Amino acid sequence: MNKLKITPCTAADLHTLQDIAINAYGDHYLYLWYDGGMWYIDKSFGEAALKKELEDPNAALFLIYTEKELVGFLKLNIDKALEGESAEESLELEKIYLTKAASGKGIGRQVVDFAVAFAREKNKRLVWLKAMDSSKSVNFYEQNGFKKCGTYTLDFSEMKPEYRGMYIMKREL
Repeated sequence: MNKLKITPCTAADLHTLQDIAINAYGDHYLYLWYDGGMWYIDKSFGEAALKKELEDPNAALFLIYTEKELVGFLKLNIDKALEGESAEESLELEKIYLTKAASGKGIGRQVVDFAVAFAREKNKRLVWLKAMDSSKSVNFYEQNGFKKCGTYTLDFSEMKPEYRGMYIMKREL
């Protein structure tokens, strides 16, 4: 099992976060887009967008390292309600992005465990997320204790329609 180091992201890490976000996203998701992902990368991983996320007190961003190698990042929304639940009791696991080289090595499972432990420290009752219904990540999350509880459709005209479907999944703590 890889020894992970998951460190909080600060404003000083902006460009490191930007680099790993673009690299990890590019390793897995460019096929979703008509433009090869450029619109989404600019919208989500541009300097202004990441700076805003780093300044958001409700967002917790982390860099993920194995040994000394940066392999991904994690974004949690600390007080984000799942429909029908309270924000005080809910934490959204918004993003786990790992590089292709780091995928399939048990790192994702450790990151989920970290997110669950973080949620417990914040006295949350549940962790929830959205996973693409066309993705293997749904099985991964089910293996890690999440259950499907709804659906969602992304409203991105730049995204190929067959990839816009999402499952909403939750894990009670």
